Amino acid sequence: MSATPSRTDLAPYGALALRVGLGVVYLAHALSKPLMFTLPGTVAFFEQNGFPGWTAYPVFAAELVGGVMLILGVWTRLVAAALVPVTAGALLVHLPHGWLFASPGGGWEYPAFLIVALVAQALIGDGAFALAPSRADRGAAEKGEWAEAAGGPDRTGYLAAR
Repeated sequence: MSATPSRTDLAPYGALALRVGLGVVYLAHALSKPLMFTLPGTVAFFEQNGFPGWTAYPVFAAELVGGVMLILGVWTRLVAAALVPVTAGALLVHLPHGWLFASPGGGWEYPAFLIVALVAQALIGDGAFALAPSRADRGAAEKGEWAEAAGGPDRTGYLAAR
């Protein structure tokens, strides 16, 4: 990197920050199910909101595994895209409660933002320090199309502006 970083030099770190932030949120949401609400309590919540109770288990697994994979930078694009329908289910639960998530029953603002952030992550890719960059990111790195930052072109996960 040059002494004065350009936007292209810093972009992989922005993608990294988004990826880790999303991963921590999904990990926290997953762990709240067994640790705060219990899995049987989560099943009951799902049923009260019109979802089959058994779906609490794959949602818990998706949030747990997806959160860890995002933090580590493993198949980021695919994981972010896969978490969109999970979060859309949460959005449906919160739609009737109004806009602000601080509303009684929680509003739809927070899950809507998470969906937008997941879509952004899926579009921009891994970012810096990804352990297993997405296939598209690896291919671009091999062609030399990635910005030179964050440990080399094979780790940035960001398509350089041309």
